[in-house]
Amino acid sequence: MLSNAANRKFEKCLIYAHRGASTEAMENTRAAFDKALNCAIDGIETDVQLSRDEVAVLWHDRFLDKIGFADRHIDDFDFTQLKALNFPQTGSEGIMALQTFLNDYRQRCRLLIEVKNRDWESVSRHQKKMLQTLDLIGTVTDNRIMVSSFNLPSLAFAHQQTALFPLVYNLDDHHTFSDVQQVLNDCAFLYGFCLPIAMLDRSLVDVLRAQEKCIAVYTCNTDEEIDKALQLDVDILISDVPHKALEKRDAMKRGI
Repeated sequence: MLSNAANRKFEKCLIYAHRGASTEAMENTRAAFDKALNCAIDGIETDVQLSRDEVAVLWHDRFLDKIGFADRHIDDFDFTQLKALNFPQTGSEGIMALQTFLNDYRQRCRLLIEVKNRDWESVSRHQKKMLQTLDLIGTVTDNRIMVSSFNLPSLAFAHQQTALFPLVYNLDDHHTFSDVQQVLNDCAFLYGFCLPIAMLDRSLVDVLRAQEKCIAVYTCNTDEEIDKALQLDVDILISDVPHKALEKRDAMKRGI
């Protein structure tokens, strides 16, 4: 067995902008992505949902309250209707389709694409969302584009469709160390885990490294959160303030 240090998926901790530079522009928009790329970030994390007519678009929240529709979902609208709505800081472009995002950014940085499969949605809807995402990405030969989800059955379905695609299981605050061990036993196909930074500790890092899994953490914004992620030597650090994470990573490399 390789040492834990040798089991790293990447040579250094990679900094991903959480939904773009979401403290400087509306999240998951071209403005946020371009502002993030003004820094030397390694990647962008974004979120995918489907419109009513099954077009994959970038949107995180359950509701559309950020654009004035507090009781409506993305899938209450067809794509052409969504394009006509006023999404701040997008100009005439409006909401971004996943296809557009991939066309414009896959050559510029790494991408972590979260498929937002909700518990109240049908399994068929989950599968359509995952299939759309995988089909639009196409064949991959490395880990520059990864797909994640909080919905484990969706990831198992994705693995059945394309066995070599790097898939990441997202955990939240209710998960435990035992949950991680169970998933490791049941789902060896997973490329990695994306965990809340508060959940991660050295023992969990050691378990994941021993299984050669990618370790991503979210959402590291404070000095303490960023320092913890860097000291635990994670593979991917996801932040709303990627410039701060980059500065601290580079300072650590220089021994400052």
